[in-house]
Amino acid sequence: VQLQAYGGGLVRPGGSLRLSCAASGVTLDNYAVGWFRQAPGKEREWVSTLSSEGAYYADNIKSRVTLFRDNAQNSVILQMNSLNPTDTAVYFCAMVDGQLFHPRSAMHPLHYNLWGQGTLVTVSS
Repeated sequence: VQLQAYGGGLVRPGGSLRLSCAASGVTLDNYAVGWFRQAPGKEREWVSTLSSEGAYYADNIKSRVTLFRDNAQNSVILQMNSLNPTDTAVYFCAMVDGQLFHPRSAMHPLHYNLWGQGTLVTVSS
């Protein structure tokens, strides 16, 4: 089983970016998938999680992001808009069995048992 985040890159302030979290060896429909990010010198920060019950978003970013599934690609997509330099970070996706997921634990990295390699997002003019 593998998880891979991709789609990062350089984007100008105010721009948009779509990150994908793709799985191999499992069907993501059965899992809750979370996105986290880690900026240089900072702790890993929760961004959003998608479960069978719906999507959950961190308060500081929820007006600018949308999370949804692409079942054809067995992926979960993080659409980010109105990006600013403080969004610069390595973005990671992670998953946990849907039966074990609890919304109150969504923001805790230890709640997830499989992580993909991150993808770097740089917001700069």
